[in-house]
Amino acid sequence: MEVIICPDYDTLSRKAAAVVADLVREKPRAVLGFATGSSPVGLYRELIRLHTEEGLDFSGVTTFNLDEYCGLPGDHPQSYRYFMNENLFNHINVPMERTHVPSGTEEDWRACCAEYEQRIVEAGGIDLQILGIGSDGHIAFNEPGSSLGSRTRRVYLTKQTIEDNSRFFDRAEDVPTSAISMGVGSILEARTCVVVVNGANKAEALAAAVEGPVTSMITSSALQWHPDTRGFCDEEAAAKLTMREYYDWIAAQREGDN
Repeated sequence: MEVIICPDYDTLSRKAAAVVADLVREKPRAVLGFATGSSPVGLYRELIRLHTEEGLDFSGVTTFNLDEYCGLPGDHPQSYRYFMNENLFNHINVPMERTHVPSGTEEDWRACCAEYEQRIVEAGGIDLQILGIGSDGHIAFNEPGSSLGSRTRRVYLTKQTIEDNSRFFDRAEDVPTSAISMGVGSILEARTCVVVVNGANKAEALAAAVEGPVTSMITSSALQWHPDTRGFCDEEAAAKLTMREYYDWIAAQREGDN
């Protein structure tokens, strides 16, 4: 994984968004994978700015989101469909019919998950997947212990994830206990992964993902197997990286090459 350490959240958001924007310019019909949560919000703000101020065109793009809470309809304020509409889709020119978020309300969730995977295949696969990392090192809702070969499925959330996400709900008991999520194996099929990580509370998780062993207990560590993953983090999230000097040296060499 390439690690790009930025001085602050705004800088990492801009740099990560630039990777997305470059792809969309080079491949107007790109397939983008999106994530929810607080980490990618700055990236989405920058994509909106690039669209409104610089004409970045999303009209040919297709999108797939990582996950959705079970039991929440798309118009629920805490659903991930609602989140994406409010934080990105309603502010750019992507056709809404080409934006895909797993359904959390289908009774036959197995068929729904299989169909979601098939839609990704039919779209040509995901060119670039945006990811965040949970405080326990998970990606999407692939909680500790998830198979590193897992596919889109229903998952039950850990107590830690429920506690972490309770800040978005009126009460902790309102947080759904399960979700539909792309699996680790599904995520690793994206051609490029862009990971955004910020804050001191993510420092241990980032260090484990980048420098620790590949293990199902830290599902983000599977990104070490991916041939093109770029991790953008701020100084606080980088605090526990033991190879910090080397990452900075690589960044300096890349700037020199450019």
